[in-house]
Amino acid sequence: MVSARKRPSYADIQALPSHLRGEIIAGELVVHPRPAPPHVHAAGALGIFVGGPFGFGVGGPGGWWIEPEPELSLGVDQDFDPIIPDLAGWRRERMPALPETAQFTLVPDWVCEVLSPSTQAIDRADKMPFYLRADVKHAWLVDPIQQTLEVFRQENGRWSILGVHKGSAVVRAEPFDAVELHLAQWWARA
Repeated sequence: MVSARKRPSYADIQALPSHLRGEIIAGELVVHPRPAPPHVHAAGALGIFVGGPFGFGVGGPGGWWIEPEPELSLGVDQDFDPIIPDLAGWRRERMPALPETAQFTLVPDWVCEVLSPSTQAIDRADKMPFYLRADVKHAWLVDPIQQTLEVFRQENGRWSILGVHKGSAVVRAEPFDAVELHLAQWWARA
């Protein structure tokens, strides 16, 4: 007799030890340890150098909520619920206030995945198509090992790559092209 496989639930994520992070991706519970220092550094730098000008208006236009590791429960695809990008942003005109719960149910305007050797295949092959189905308008893939920024915009139901930037480039990248971003600040160096 073959037993039916139990579908993962939010309760499975809540039951994880605090040093682990869980998401439901393609109908499977995917569990990751906390990320390595290059990943953490790049995500923190993005929070400062994007969140400062856009989230808080420091040296930039403001008008955004930029949140680290938000729990997205979008109701788009039950096989991807909840899903957690490394960073996500909402224009304040679409989301005037942060939700009261841990779950964000409004589709973000921008998502960013910081790639790690253990997560990059999932980020590219599973999460990027999900973000497209969810109607996210902008996505970034940041690789702190290769020191690259890939910038995507949704156009006609597909991701269009707007640019790949490397190393110490100074760039203007949608949707945050109102300020220059100095990529060298994102990479962990001795």
